[in-house]
Amino acid sequence: MPTITAHADRLTIATLATDTPMGAQAYQEQIAGRAGAALAEVGGAPWRVDRAIVRSVRSPLAGNRRLPVSRVAGASARSRRVIGRFLYGSAAVTHRMNLELPPAPHGDVITLHDVVAWRYPDESAPVAAAAQEARDADAVVCVSEFTASEAVAFLGVRNPHVIHNGVDARFFDAAPLSHDQRAELGIGERYVLHAGGASARKNLEALAEAWPGIHRERPDLQLVLAGPAHARRTRLFDGMPGTRLIGRVPDAVVPGLVASAAAVVVPSLYEGFGLPVLEAMAAGVPVVAADTSSLPEVAGGSAILVPPTAAGVADGVLTVTSGDPAVAALVRSGRERATEFTWERSALGHAAVWRSVGA
Repeated sequence: MPTITAHADRLTIATLATDTPMGAQAYQEQIAGRAGAALAEVGGAPWRVDRAIVRSVRSPLAGNRRLPVSRVAGASARSRRVIGRFLYGSAAVTHRMNLELPPAPHGDVITLHDVVAWRYPDESAPVAAAAQEARDADAVVCVSEFTASEAVAFLGVRNPHVIHNGVDARFFDAAPLSHDQRAELGIGERYVLHAGGASARKNLEALAEAWPGIHRERPDLQLVLAGPAHARRTRLFDGMPGTRLIGRVPDAVVPGLVASAAAVVVPSLYEGFGLPVLEAMAAGVPVVAADTSSLPEVAGGSAILVPPTAAGVADGVLTVTSGDPAVAALVRSGRERATEFTWERSALGHAAVWRSVGA
């Protein structure tokens, strides 16, 4: 096999192309877009930053590499190493932001958002070689202290780097939705928002059980559920009084949707980070979140934390929509805390890791 010599001045950020971007894709684009400036700011010789955007063989999505992605994800560890040697070329450091992608021959950095693939059977199955590749990587970036503890305890990763996500600046100055926008979405003037996925760890069952009681106490309050179509969400909420399923909304609408809410509810059993909590705090909206996984870490005392039960969710939503002056103080605290989570700071943390690995 030919020897590939690393270029000490080159970083490749490797991602998978997708037509349904979620929180992980927002992270990828925010960090990739700031990589060059962050590397310059942390100091050292200039680096070239390349993108490896991988798509499947017949995919119409934009990208600059093609692979039989599902076959590579299921390939043996040895085959994946061989593929990685030729996929990334001579970059000194390659940051794989999707575990489906094969490892780089040197300077291999990965991001772990969570370990749900191993913990929850209704999530996408884990890449067979991913756990060992995480242990062998030159650096593992985790988006929270909670995920880092999971990486150590569950996967056996040594010395992960904790680098928090940022929050999009659009949420700090987001304008509430106009009357016409609300009408187009079919939502009322006062609503509680749940936005995101509907897998088992999202704990929508507790929210569904809690909502009838909330609705009796707050008949003017609507529950708005946003996110990609999912049978669990539809089964739990379709036809339930006081609820509205609006599906996946355009990215440009999301900040206004959050800013218009009376509260954002995040009842999840497990989150690697919990970006909706941070986005709501930035937008000046009170948050009710489960006291589980990474959510207390992100909220930092600036959200109402509740047990992930129907009673806990109901109590939290009723409290946060009661008009209690303490809620306004919580909102101010949340907005201030959100300013600590910037993508610029996150990118600088990544750049320090890249420089260290490249050295």
